[in-house]
Amino acid sequence: MSDLAAPLRPKRKKVWVDYFVQFRWILVIFVVLPISWTLYFLTYLGDVKSERKSFKQRQKEHEENVKKVVARLKQRNASKDGLVCTARKPWIAVGMRNVDYKRARHFEVDLSAFRNIIEIDKERMIARVEPLVNMGQITRVTVPMNLALAVVAELDDLTVGGLINGYGIEGSSHIYGLFSDTVVAYEIVLADGRVVRATKDNEFSDLFYTIPWSQGTLGLLVCAEIKLIPIKEYMKLTYKPAVGNLKDLAQAYVDSFTPRDGDQDNPEKVPDFVEGMVYSATEGVFMTGRYASKEEAKKKGNVINSVGWWFKPWFYQHAQTALKKGEFVEYIPTREYYHRHTRCLYWEGKLILPFGDQFWFRFLLGCMMPPKVSLLKATQGEAIRNYYHEMHVIQDMLIPLYKVGDALDFIHKEMEVYPLWLCPHKLFKFPYKTMIYPEAGFELHRRQGDTSYAQMYTDVGVYYAPGPVLRGEVFDGAGAVRTMESWLIENHGYQPQYAVSELDEKSFWRMFDAGLYENCRKKYGAVGTFMSVYYKSKKGRKTEKEVQEAEQAHLETPIAEVDDDEDDQPAD
Repeated sequence: MSDLAAPLRPKRKKVWVDYFVQFRWILVIFVVLPISWTLYFLTYLGDVKSERKSFKQRQKEHEENVKKVVARLKQRNASKDGLVCTARKPWIAVGMRNVDYKRARHFEVDLSAFRNIIEIDKERMIARVEPLVNMGQITRVTVPMNLALAVVAELDDLTVGGLINGYGIEGSSHIYGLFSDTVVAYEIVLADGRVVRATKDNEFSDLFYTIPWSQGTLGLLVCAEIKLIPIKEYMKLTYKPAVGNLKDLAQAYVDSFTPRDGDQDNPEKVPDFVEGMVYSATEGVFMTGRYASKEEAKKKGNVINSVGWWFKPWFYQHAQTALKKGEFVEYIPTREYYHRHTRCLYWEGKLILPFGDQFWFRFLLGCMMPPKVSLLKATQGEAIRNYYHEMHVIQDMLIPLYKVGDALDFIHKEMEVYPLWLCPHKLFKFPYKTMIYPEAGFELHRRQGDTSYAQMYTDVGVYYAPGPVLRGEVFDGAGAVRTMESWLIENHGYQPQYAVSELDEKSFWRMFDAGLYENCRKKYGAVGTFMSVYYKSKKGRKTEKEVQEAEQAHLETPIAEVDDDEDDQPAD
């Protein structure tokens, strides 16, 4: 057990919202699930139709749609119209962050047509895709070719644009970095209507390095070229249980994928995929995967587990069985492995449908899972949304790998949320100092997982109702998030911006580096056209006056403090 015991809290008196949330499964089963299934099916038909088009046809449609975006931007009257944002409805986004900035007067640009995979270039090993292409769509096309994106985010509905402008990670990120690190070129429509292609070594290299985490506040992303890798038909997955205190679990996780001799780039010593799940303060299961051929998987004695079937146990519960039966190995079809958490939304499905993991439900209605997150958001009112912000945690903490034990202790003390999701990623040292960057001098310490060119970080995913809430105790959700954000700042960590944030502007720019971002905002004319990333992420409603005042402040004296001009220049 951790030496940081969870504090005792007084009991909380239930209100009407508690009962509504408790019986919300009725609405989910009879309304959300049927509509979700219908939308999934219609989307699938649209994707199939798109895939049947020729490359020339898709390219022509793309060029025509880009022209429409440019024409729309040029219609904007800067003195009369609001700031530019997409026409996408606020509830459609998968993230839990409020998108109240759209309540202020704004100038909408429709990007809904940008959902085609334009080209799979096997020679260059590049996928050229539009921003609304989602992970389910692209794996359906690439996996039969024995190809995949270098980083495939788990949930089917996550889009390329969201993963680039926001945040995306997967079990291969300990090799390739975050989703945005696998992009080789961006096609961006700037504020003045120019269409530019930004790469790491062309005239727009500063823009290339600034786009990740910018939340679409530098321009409108209309296409991305993303790295492909060769894959095999199956994932050979090894489940390793671990018991002990939280420090012991943290070390077992680190040891599962980082050689103690520091040979982190050796494919013989480093698995293709890594994932950890901590089920309590004393138990965890750490999984490592390697691609395997069909011939290997079907050898006598090997166990094949098709986890994608609707009636199968939810993946996190299946992995938990390793705590009882010990270490085991099985082969999972690669595409099913990529999307292993989709059906139960990690373990959030247990809160949405308390009996959703039961065999009878999985057999009868499992084929309709998961409910679309956008519909769950659309069917909750203001009171329900505020309830979830206070009584529910959906956050990711990106921290240096060597601090994962401290993070687990912190979460246990402040939130007591289980299970926890662990996924490592390389944080690269780029020619520019970007919004997120490694610790200074990390390469001198030679800690487990680090290399000369990247520091190993890890995502600690905190997704569930905190222990005090489940026990009916008082819990200050906003206060817990503020404490978490302060802890991240103190420990050189980062909070993805899809989540609800309590940061004020000064603290936001203590967590993230503003130098390159602010320079590019001015250089490419985004100030006064697109909302700043902090203001777009800010919690709460925004009036037109607030938007204008915030943008004017950025034009005059940005809140971000830049130590010197070197932060805006390429590093040596």
